[in-house]
Amino acid sequence: MSETEAGKNAFKVNSLTHLDTASPVEGEVVWDAPRSLWNIGMFLTAVILGPLTVSWSALSIFIVTAGVTLCAGHSVGFHRRLIHRSFACSKGLERMLIWFGTLVGMGGPIWTIRLHDSRDWAQRQPDCHWFLRHGKPMLIDGFYYLNFKLKLRNPPGFDPGPGIADDPFHNFMQRTWMLQQLPIALALYALGGWPWVIWGVAVRVSACTTMHWFISNFAHTRGPQDWIVDGAVIQAHNVPLMAIPTMGESWHSNHHAFPSSARHGLYPGQIDLGFRFVQLLGILGLAWDIKVPANLPPRPGISPVTTRAMSVAAQGQALLSNPTPQ
Repeated sequence: MSETEAGKNAFKVNSLTHLDTASPVEGEVVWDAPRSLWNIGMFLTAVILGPLTVSWSALSIFIVTAGVTLCAGHSVGFHRRLIHRSFACSKGLERMLIWFGTLVGMGGPIWTIRLHDSRDWAQRQPDCHWFLRHGKPMLIDGFYYLNFKLKLRNPPGFDPGPGIADDPFHNFMQRTWMLQQLPIALALYALGGWPWVIWGVAVRVSACTTMHWFISNFAHTRGPQDWIVDGAVIQAHNVPLMAIPTMGESWHSNHHAFPSSARHGLYPGQIDLGFRFVQLLGILGLAWDIKVPANLPPRPGISPVTTRAMSVAAQGQALLSNPTPQ
Protein backbone atom coordinates (compact mmCIF):
# COMPACT_ATOMS: atom_id res chain seq x y z
CA MET A 1 0.00 0.00 0.00
CA SER A 2 1.35 3.43 -0.96
CA GLU A 3 1.68 6.27 1.53
CA THR A 4 -1.18 8.13 -0.18
CA GLU A 5 -3.46 5.09 0.03
CA ALA A 6 -2.56 4.63 3.70
CA GLY A 7 -3.51 8.23 4.35
CA LYS A 8 -6.86 7.82 2.62
CA ASN A 9 -7.66 4.66 4.59
CA ALA A 10 -6.69 6.26 7.91
CA PHE A 11 -9.28 8.99 7.48
CA LYS A 12 -12.16 7.23 5.75
CA VAL A 13 -15.74 7.20 7.04
CA ASN A 14 -15.80 3.76 8.61
CA SER A 15 -19.41 2.56 8.80
CA LEU A 16 -20.93 3.55 5.44
CA THR A 17 -21.19 1.30 2.39
CA HIS A 18 -22.37 1.57 -1.24
CA LEU A 19 -21.14 5.14 -1.45
CA ASP A 20 -20.76 4.84 -5.23
CA THR A 21 -24.56 4.89 -5.62
CA ALA A 22 -25.47 7.09 -2.63
CA SER A 23 -26.37 10.77 -2.89
CA PRO A 24 -26.29 13.28 -0.01
CA VAL A 25 -28.43 15.80 -1.88
CA GLU A 26 -31.98 14.53 -2.44
CA GLY A 27 -34.10 13.62 0.55
CA GLU A 28 -37.12 14.33 2.75
CA VAL A 29 -37.09 15.83 6.24
CA VAL A 30 -39.55 13.98 8.49
CA TRP A 31 -40.57 14.21 12.14
CA ASP A 32 -38.50 11.99 14.44
CA ALA A 33 -41.29 11.38 16.95
CA PRO A 34 -39.50 9.46 19.76
CA ARG A 35 -36.50 11.74 19.83
CA SER A 36 -38.61 14.88 19.43
CA LEU A 37 -40.91 13.99 22.33
CA TRP A 38 -37.88 13.08 24.45
CA ASN A 39 -36.14 16.40 23.74
CA ILE A 40 -39.30 18.45 24.25
CA GLY A 41 -40.08 16.66 27.51
CA MET A 42 -36.59 17.23 28.89
CA PHE A 43 -36.60 20.86 27.78
CA LEU A 44 -40.01 21.66 29.32
CA THR A 45 -39.08 19.91 32.57
CA ALA A 46 -35.83 21.87 32.74
CA VAL A 47 -37.43 25.22 31.96
CA ILE A 48 -40.44 24.82 34.26
CA LEU A 49 -39.03 22.89 37.21
CA GLY A 50 -35.37 23.92 37.01
CA PRO A 51 -35.90 27.44 38.46
CA LEU A 52 -38.19 26.06 41.18
CA THR A 53 -35.63 23.53 42.42
CA VAL A 54 -32.34 25.36 41.95
CA SER A 55 -29.83 25.24 44.78
CA TRP A 56 -26.06 25.18 45.11
CA SER A 57 -26.08 21.42 45.58
CA ALA A 58 -28.37 20.86 42.59
CA LEU A 59 -26.19 23.12 40.45
CA SER A 60 -23.12 21.18 41.58
CA ILE A 61 -24.77 17.89 40.62
CA PHE A 62 -25.56 19.33 37.19
CA ILE A 63 -21.93 20.38 36.64
CA VAL A 64 -20.47 17.08 37.85
CA THR A 65 -22.85 14.79 35.94
CA ALA A 66 -22.61 16.87 32.76
CA GLY A 67 -18.82 17.03 32.96
CA VAL A 68 -18.36 13.30 33.52
CA THR A 69 -20.82 12.14 30.89
CA LEU A 70 -19.68 14.64 28.25
CA CYS A 71 -15.97 13.97 28.78
CA ALA A 72 -15.73 10.24 29.49
CA GLY A 73 -18.87 9.39 27.55
CA HIS A 74 -19.63 11.55 24.55
CA SER A 75 -16.21 12.99 23.73
CA VAL A 76 -13.96 10.05 24.59
CA GLY A 77 -16.28 7.01 24.50
CA PHE A 78 -18.61 7.75 21.61
CA HIS A 79 -16.51 10.08 19.47
CA ARG A 80 -12.82 9.35 19.92
CA ARG A 81 -13.12 5.63 20.68
CA LEU A 82 -16.22 4.14 19.06
CA ILE A 83 -16.48 6.34 15.95
CA HIS A 84 -12.86 7.14 15.11
CA ARG A 85 -10.91 4.42 16.95
CA SER A 86 -8.33 7.07 17.85
CA PHE A 87 -7.00 4.95 20.72
CA ALA A 88 -7.15 1.33 21.81
CA CYS A 89 -8.49 0.00 25.10
CA SER A 90 -10.02 -3.12 26.60
CA LYS A 91 -13.59 -4.10 25.74
CA GLY A 92 -14.56 -3.63 29.37
CA LEU A 93 -13.35 -0.02 29.43
CA GLU A 94 -14.96 0.65 26.06
CA ARG A 95 -18.32 -0.52 27.38
CA MET A 96 -18.00 1.64 30.48
CA LEU A 97 -17.23 4.69 28.34
CA ILE A 98 -20.19 3.87 26.05
CA TRP A 99 -22.49 3.69 29.07
CA PHE A 100 -21.37 7.16 30.10
CA GLY A 101 -21.96 8.34 26.52
CA THR A 102 -25.47 6.90 26.54
CA LEU A 103 -26.15 8.75 29.79
CA VAL A 104 -25.64 12.08 28.01
CA GLY A 105 -29.15 11.48 26.69
CA MET A 106 -28.78 12.34 23.01
CA GLY A 107 -29.14 8.80 21.66
CA GLY A 108 -27.68 5.31 21.67
CA PRO A 109 -24.21 4.40 20.41
CA ILE A 110 -25.19 2.82 17.09
CA TRP A 111 -27.57 5.67 16.22
CA THR A 112 -24.78 8.12 17.06
CA ILE A 113 -22.31 6.37 14.75
CA ARG A 114 -24.76 6.40 11.87
CA LEU A 115 -25.72 10.05 12.38
CA HIS A 116 -22.10 11.14 12.69
CA ASP A 117 -20.76 9.18 9.74
CA SER A 118 -23.65 10.11 7.44
CA ARG A 119 -23.20 13.81 8.19
CA ASP A 120 -19.40 13.56 7.94
CA TRP A 121 -19.59 11.83 4.56
CA ALA A 122 -22.15 14.29 3.20
CA GLN A 123 -20.17 17.34 4.27
CA ARG A 124 -17.10 16.11 2.37
CA GLN A 125 -19.02 16.06 -0.92
CA PRO A 126 -19.30 18.95 -3.41
CA ASP A 127 -22.94 19.42 -2.30
CA CYS A 128 -25.34 18.03 0.28
CA HIS A 129 -28.89 18.49 1.62
CA TRP A 130 -29.50 21.64 3.69
CA PHE A 131 -30.34 19.49 6.72
CA LEU A 132 -26.77 18.16 6.74
CA ARG A 133 -25.10 21.56 6.42
CA HIS A 134 -27.07 23.76 8.82
CA GLY A 135 -28.63 25.49 5.86
CA LYS A 136 -31.44 27.31 7.71
CA PRO A 137 -31.32 30.34 10.06
CA MET A 138 -29.97 29.34 13.47
CA LEU A 139 -33.18 28.95 15.49
CA ILE A 140 -34.96 27.16 12.66
CA ASP A 141 -31.96 24.91 12.23
CA GLY A 142 -32.07 24.08 15.94
CA PHE A 143 -35.79 23.26 15.78
CA TYR A 144 -35.22 20.86 12.90
CA TYR A 145 -32.09 19.31 14.44
CA LEU A 146 -33.81 18.46 17.72
CA ASN A 147 -37.10 17.23 16.28
CA PHE A 148 -36.62 15.92 12.74
CA LYS A 149 -34.47 13.54 10.71
CA LEU A 150 -33.47 13.29 7.07
CA LYS A 151 -34.49 10.35 4.86
CA LEU A 152 -32.21 10.42 1.82
CA ARG A 153 -33.63 9.17 -1.46
CA ASN A 154 -30.44 7.23 -2.16
CA PRO A 155 -28.79 6.72 1.23
CA PRO A 156 -25.53 4.87 1.84
CA GLY A 157 -25.62 1.49 3.47
CA PHE A 158 -24.69 1.21 7.13
CA ASP A 159 -22.50 -1.40 8.76
CA PRO A 160 -20.75 -0.38 12.00
CA GLY A 161 -18.64 -3.52 11.75
CA PRO A 162 -17.42 -6.22 14.11
CA GLY A 163 -17.01 -5.26 17.74
CA ILE A 164 -19.94 -2.84 17.46
CA ALA A 165 -22.80 -4.36 15.47
CA ASP A 166 -22.30 -7.72 17.16
CA ASP A 167 -21.62 -6.39 20.65
CA PRO A 168 -24.62 -7.25 22.88
CA PHE A 169 -23.85 -4.43 25.30
CA HIS A 170 -23.79 -1.76 22.59
CA ASN A 171 -27.04 -3.09 21.16
CA PHE A 172 -28.63 -3.11 24.61
CA MET A 173 -27.55 0.51 25.12
CA GLN A 174 -29.08 1.37 21.75
CA ARG A 175 -32.42 -0.23 22.62
CA THR A 176 -32.62 1.24 26.13
CA TRP A 177 -30.85 4.59 25.82
CA MET A 178 -33.76 6.57 27.28
CA LEU A 179 -34.23 4.09 30.15
CA GLN A 180 -30.59 4.49 31.17
CA GLN A 181 -31.55 7.74 32.91
CA LEU A 182 -33.68 5.79 35.44
CA PRO A 183 -30.90 4.34 37.63
CA ILE A 184 -29.22 7.75 37.71
CA ALA A 185 -32.52 9.41 38.65
CA LEU A 186 -33.14 6.88 41.44
CA ALA A 187 -29.65 7.36 42.85
CA LEU A 188 -29.95 11.13 42.73
CA TYR A 189 -33.39 11.04 44.37
CA ALA A 190 -32.03 8.90 47.21
CA LEU A 191 -29.13 11.29 47.77
CA GLY A 192 -30.71 14.68 47.19
CA GLY A 193 -34.42 14.41 46.41
CA TRP A 194 -36.23 15.93 43.46
CA PRO A 195 -33.92 18.95 42.99
CA TRP A 196 -31.02 16.61 42.26
CA VAL A 197 -33.16 14.59 39.85
CA ILE A 198 -34.34 17.69 37.98
CA TRP A 199 -30.85 19.18 37.68
CA GLY A 200 -28.94 15.92 37.35
CA VAL A 201 -31.19 14.49 34.64
CA ALA A 202 -33.63 16.88 32.94
CA VAL A 203 -31.56 20.08 33.03
CA ARG A 204 -28.38 18.18 32.17
CA VAL A 205 -29.86 16.25 29.24
CA SER A 206 -31.59 19.32 27.83
CA ALA A 207 -28.49 21.50 28.20
CA CYS A 208 -26.14 18.92 26.70
CA THR A 209 -28.41 18.17 23.75
CA THR A 210 -28.99 21.84 22.97
CA MET A 211 -25.29 22.67 23.36
CA HIS A 212 -24.37 19.85 20.97
CA TRP A 213 -26.57 21.36 18.26
CA PHE A 214 -25.34 24.89 19.03
CA ILE A 215 -21.67 23.94 18.73
CA SER A 216 -22.34 21.90 15.59
CA ASN A 217 -24.03 24.91 14.01
CA PHE A 218 -21.20 27.32 14.84
CA ALA A 219 -18.43 24.82 14.04
CA HIS A 220 -19.79 24.29 10.51
CA THR A 221 -20.63 27.89 9.65
CA ARG A 222 -18.16 30.41 11.16
CA GLY A 223 -14.97 30.83 13.15
CA PRO A 224 -11.19 30.49 12.75
CA GLN A 225 -9.57 27.70 10.75
CA ASP A 226 -6.15 26.12 10.33
CA TRP A 227 -7.16 23.57 7.69
CA ILE A 228 -9.73 23.09 4.94
CA VAL A 229 -10.87 19.86 3.30
CA ASP A 230 -10.39 20.23 -0.44
CA GLY A 231 -13.62 20.19 -2.45
CA ALA A 232 -15.93 19.83 0.57
CA VAL A 233 -19.19 21.75 0.54
CA ILE A 234 -18.95 22.29 4.31
CA GLN A 235 -15.78 23.41 6.05
CA ALA A 236 -15.23 23.13 9.78
CA HIS A 237 -14.30 25.96 12.12
CA ASN A 238 -12.89 26.22 15.62
CA VAL A 239 -15.05 27.64 18.43
CA PRO A 240 -12.52 28.68 21.11
CA LEU A 241 -15.02 29.91 23.73
CA MET A 242 -16.65 26.48 23.94
CA ALA A 243 -13.48 24.39 24.30
CA ILE A 244 -13.99 23.64 28.01
CA PRO A 245 -17.73 22.78 28.06
CA THR A 246 -17.32 20.59 24.95
CA MET A 247 -14.21 18.85 26.34
CA GLY A 248 -12.20 19.94 23.31
CA GLU A 249 -14.75 18.97 20.67
CA SER A 250 -15.11 22.58 19.53
CA TRP A 251 -11.67 22.53 17.82
CA HIS A 252 -13.59 21.31 14.82
CA SER A 253 -11.39 22.60 12.00
CA ASN A 254 -8.57 20.53 13.49
CA HIS A 255 -10.86 17.50 13.80
CA HIS A 256 -12.09 17.64 10.20
CA ALA A 257 -8.48 17.69 9.04
CA PHE A 258 -7.39 14.83 11.33
CA PRO A 259 -10.52 12.88 12.37
CA SER A 260 -8.50 9.83 13.45
CA SER A 261 -6.55 11.91 15.98
CA ALA A 262 -7.37 11.50 19.67
CA ARG A 263 -6.21 15.07 20.13
CA HIS A 264 -8.41 17.90 18.82
CA GLY A 265 -6.73 20.90 20.44
CA LEU A 266 -3.56 20.77 18.37
CA TYR A 267 -1.99 24.20 18.82
CA PRO A 268 -0.75 26.23 21.82
CA GLY A 269 -3.58 27.47 24.03
CA GLN A 270 -6.17 25.05 22.64
CA ILE A 271 -7.60 23.34 25.73
CA ASP A 272 -8.68 19.76 25.10
CA LEU A 273 -9.94 18.05 28.26
CA GLY A 274 -11.05 14.97 26.32
CA PHE A 275 -7.50 14.35 25.15
CA ARG A 276 -6.17 14.92 28.67
CA PHE A 277 -8.52 12.18 29.84
CA VAL A 278 -7.22 9.85 27.10
CA GLN A 279 -3.68 10.69 28.19
CA LEU A 280 -4.59 9.82 31.77
CA LEU A 281 -5.95 6.48 30.61
CA GLY A 282 -2.66 5.95 28.80
CA ILE A 283 -0.61 6.76 31.91
CA LEU A 284 -2.69 4.24 33.87
CA GLY A 285 -2.10 1.60 31.22
CA LEU A 286 -5.79 1.56 30.25
CA ALA A 287 -5.34 3.06 26.76
CA TRP A 288 -2.67 2.60 24.14
CA ASP A 289 -1.97 3.25 20.45
CA ILE A 290 -3.08 6.85 20.98
CA LYS A 291 -3.18 8.55 17.60
CA VAL A 292 -2.21 12.18 16.94
CA PRO A 293 -1.51 13.86 13.58
CA ALA A 294 2.25 13.35 13.86
CA ASN A 295 1.96 9.56 14.08
CA LEU A 296 -0.82 9.15 11.50
CA PRO A 297 -0.10 8.71 7.77
CA PRO A 298 -0.04 11.98 5.80
CA ARG A 299 -3.53 12.71 4.53
CA PRO A 300 -4.28 13.75 0.95
CA GLY A 301 -7.08 16.23 0.29
CA ILE A 302 -6.50 18.79 3.04
CA SER A 303 -4.85 22.20 2.77
CA PRO A 304 -3.39 24.46 5.48
CA VAL A 305 -4.71 28.00 5.75
CA THR A 306 -2.33 29.31 8.45
CA THR A 307 1.43 29.29 8.73
CA ARG A 308 1.29 27.24 11.96
CA ALA A 309 -0.98 24.53 10.56
CA MET A 310 1.72 22.22 9.25
CA SER A 311 3.65 22.22 12.55
CA VAL A 312 1.53 19.35 13.95
CA ALA A 313 1.31 17.23 10.82
CA ALA A 314 3.19 14.07 9.96
CA GLN A 315 6.37 14.21 7.96
CA GLY A 316 5.38 14.16 4.31
CA GLN A 317 2.09 16.05 4.73
CA ALA A 318 3.50 19.07 2.88
CA LEU A 319 3.95 16.93 -0.23
CA LEU A 320 0.21 16.10 -0.28
CA SER A 321 -1.26 19.50 0.64
CA ASN A 322 -1.60 22.73 -1.27
CA PRO A 323 0.90 25.38 -0.15
CA THR A 324 0.07 27.48 2.90
CA PRO A 325 -1.28 30.92 1.86
CA GLN A 326 1.24 33.69 2.38
